[in-house]
Amino acid sequence: MKYLVFLMNFVMHIDRYLNIIIDKFGVGSYIIIFLLIFCETGLVVTPFLPGDSLLFTLGTFSAAKYLNIGWVVGLLMAAAILGDTVNYEIGKLLGEKVLDKKELRFIKREHLEKTQNFYNKYGNKTIIIARFVPIVRTLAPFVAAIGKMKYRQFITYNVIGGVLWVSLFTLAGYFFGNIPLVKNNLAMVMYIIIFVSILPMLYAYINKKIQDRKLPQA
Repeated sequence: MKYLVFLMNFVMHIDRYLNIIIDKFGVGSYIIIFLLIFCETGLVVTPFLPGDSLLFTLGTFSAAKYLNIGWVVGLLMAAAILGDTVNYEIGKLLGEKVLDKKELRFIKREHLEKTQNFYNKYGNKTIIIARFVPIVRTLAPFVAAIGKMKYRQFITYNVIGGVLWVSLFTLAGYFFGNIPLVKNNLAMVMYIIIFVSILPMLYAYINKKIQDRKLPQA
């Protein structure tokens, strides 16, 4: 419970923690943010790490000259692409073994099922679209590997998705994050970003409930 509280606090007040990280580690903070994005996209057991909100905040800090925007964008694109690639390889190696287990210790089966449904609906484009959907973003490469998606196709969508995701959110923070209204209400902006990010999953959940009600009762 304490870990969950800390995580939520980290996500919602990421500007405070980034200040501490940058002040304490200096250039080393680039390694830390690289690892955060790499783990968020590359490890199926860490879908809870901040993604969209972290990118936006990093853009804001870059505009304020705490970080170099070129280094931030370049490193995080590399982290996102490399993360998905590692995730895909994990899926090839362990995916079927994981699915054969009745209980999954570190991965919620419902998250896997949602990602599989997402994949069934959007096909290979899921690798791009999922970049903008929390949890699905982390599990999509894993599920793609289980679904035998060819690596040549995967890496193409992976690169496109990684470049779009990082550049859109980071540059949005860079150009708009230091507008007084946004800067003075950064926590509220984080809430809005997170809410907008989960809208596709919320829509899918509500739509499924509606479809289930329409099915004839046995």
